Order: sequence, then C-alpha cells, then structure tokens
Amino acid sequence: MDWNFLTTGKDSLTVTTDSRKITRGCVFVALRGEHFDGNQFAQQALEMGAAYALVDEDIPATCSQKREYDGKLIRVENTMAALQDLARAWVRKWRQTPSPLGKSRPVIAITGTNGKTTTKELTASVLSTRYRIHYTQGNYNNSLGVPLTLLQLNGSHELAVVEMGASHPGDIEELVQIVEPDYGLITNVGYAHLQGFGSFEGVMQTKGELYDYLVAHNGSVFRNADNAYLSQMWEKATAGQSWSGQEYLYHREPMPDGTHLVGEYNAENIAAALCIGERFGIGREEGLQAIRAYIPSNNRSQAMQTTKNRLVVDAYNANYTSMQAALNSFDGDTYILGAMRELGDFSHTAHQNIVNMLLERKAENVYLVGDEWKETTSPYPVSASAEELKEQIERKAISFANQHILIKGSRSNRLEQLIEVL
Repeated sequence: MDWNFLTTGKDSLTVTTDSRKITRGCVFVALRGEHFDGNQFAQQALEMGAAYALVDEDIPATCSQKREYDGKLIRVENTMAALQDLARAWVRKWRQTPSPLGKSRPVIAITGTNGKTTTKELTASVLSTRYRIHYTQGNYNNSLGVPLTLLQLNGSHELAVVEMGASHPGDIEELVQIVEPDYGLITNVGYAHLQGFGSFEGVMQTKGELYDYLVAHNGSVFRNADNAYLSQMWEKATAGQSWSGQEYLYHREPMPDGTHLVGEYNAENIAAALCIGERFGIGREEGLQAIRAYIPSNNRSQAMQTTKNRLVVDAYNANYTSMQAALNSFDGDTYILGAMRELGDFSHTAHQNIVNMLLERKAENVYLVGDEWKETTSPYPVSASAEELKEQIERKAISFANQHILIKGSRSNRLEQLIEVL
C-alpha cells in the first residue's frame, strides 16, 4: 500500500493499537485477536480525534461507522500486516533523511537466545553519549512490538537500535523484512523455546536468519569471535555469497570493575556494546563510563540489598542456557530457582541437569518453584508456585537471614513477588 498520504511532510507519526490511548491526529490500527476485535472501537477512535483508523476490509456493515468518517476509515486486508508495512515505509523515509552520521540513519538489529535485552540497553547507553538514538523499550521485540518501535522514530533521532525476539522458525526472517537493518548482532544461541523451534538446530537456523539478511543486503555484522556456534552460522550464511559488508569482531574479556551488572556472563554483553560503540566513534573508556552508569531494571541481573539479605534477582527470563550461566556465575549460598518453560521434550532433561549441577556444587540451601521440578530426582523442596513459597516464608516455615540469594526463573513463575519477604 502507498503510505505517502500518512508519511509525506511529517517529522513524526503517532500510531496506536489501543483505543484507550487515542490522541488527536493519531492513526488507530484495529487489531483482531482470538478474544478481542479492535474494529469495534474504530468509530470511537475517530470521534476521539484520530486522523485515520485502519480496519479489516471484511468487518460487517454495523462496524462500517458513520458516513462522515468514510475518508478516515482505511480498509485493509489484514491490519497487522498493514501495521508492519506502514512501519517499514516509515523507517525507510526516516533513514533516507540526512543526518550527522552520513547520508542515511543506520538501524542496528539485535537478537539472540540470552542477553539481547541487556546488550540492547548497554548499546543504547554507549551510543547515547554521542548520538540522539531511539531503541526498543522493554521487550517490545515481537511482530507487534517491533513495528510500534519503528513508528516512534522521529526526525531528531540519528540512530535506531531494535531488539528482535523469536520463538518459532521464520520469526526473525519476518522481523528483518520490517526493520531492514544496516547492522546486526546475535548475542548467542542456546536452549530456549525448544517447544516452538523443535530443536537446538532450529534455534540456530532461526537466529541465523539475521545473518542471512545482512549478507543478502550487504549489511554489516558485529560478532563474538569466541563463540563457535556463531562462527558456524556466519560461515553458513556467507558460503558462496558475494558480500561487501563489514565484519566487526569482539572477544569476551574479564568483567570490568565498577558496573551495576551481576554475573560474569554479562562480560559478553558489555564487549558487544563496546564493539558497537567503537564502530560509531566512541572510545572504549568513554563506552565503559556509560556502562558503569547503567543500572539494570526489570529484574534482570539486579543486585539488591534488603534489610535481611543480599539478593541477585534475574527473574525476568530463564532458559536452560541462561540458568547454567547464572549458576556458574553465582558465588552465594542460597538458590531460589523457578521452572524453565517452553522446552518441549527437553524439559525433563534440562531440569534434571540443573539439579545435578546444584548437587555437584554441594548446594544445600535450594528452593525450587514449579511443577517441572517435581519430575526430577532431587533432594530439594519444591513449591508449586511462588505464592506458595512466599506464604511459607511469611508464616516463618522457612527463614532467610544474612544470606546471599540467587532468584532465577522464567517470568511466568512470578518470582519477583518474593523480594518483599526476603
């Protein structure tokens, strides 16, 4: 679809899919799901001041809205596809506007099994020392979040950093066709979302779709030269291809002093952010200063001191690979571990392997949360939910005092609610 009627002569564009967040002059996109239908709110959005409403072409006559809104009601075959297409058109217009960086404004795409959000945040911190950048907020990294992120770009931004997530084959391929990145980075590949990917090989193939795009479009890549899987994926992507982009290699180095990040595994994320910064003229020391100033949030690698205990909270995300990394990096005495989800047939083996790691470490103070642990051969107590464990702590059936505690698990475990009682 030709989106010039929306993009021409505009420095910014306000797009929303939430009829409760209508602002005058915005574009409302009526998404349809299993339990909701935004088409029902299109007239309301226009009455509240939306300039246009994108609706499905097959909505019934009762949803066709009033005649005075005919010119503002844009019927499309699929509103999600239209939103993605509009985002692609908008980022193309944005990047072609001259900026201090050169003839175009670059877009950096970041994906990976673990560390992509932290790497994105660190990269944003480093680049922000020199440039006005826009980057993915939170984990808006899927087929809806990515286009909404791109549509927030405006003329003041000189560079964009976009996080891309995936849980099924083809997810990254879909997102790169929207983002059309100039640069790309895969943090790593590991055992996550195996229920969707089918296998570890499926993870590699899907994440590698970013490499495939960059090679096909002569984009440039940032790559951890010490990661054998990434090297294998890059060799596969470039085999027999004529590619004229640039490759920027970095190595994992010791964890630098003075950061607010917990866990040696974050050394790779820091190295990646510094490598990107150096590409854009930001020296290592300047980049390190920005990283030392960065304070993690959203329960990602956060160190916390309560009145009773010292906590390491990494409860936003967890898979088999990140759980192993967290255990290997932790030097405390107490573990509260939530179940790892979406591992498919590998789930039992993964959970048993984590138990075995704990036994090898001779860990004694271990508390497991989630039914998946009940299937393991384990000496450790298992709570069905974080609520159950919290209740035990509140009635003092379990006591924590003067302990160094790791809290790690998938977001669905809701382990963050334990913080207030620890």
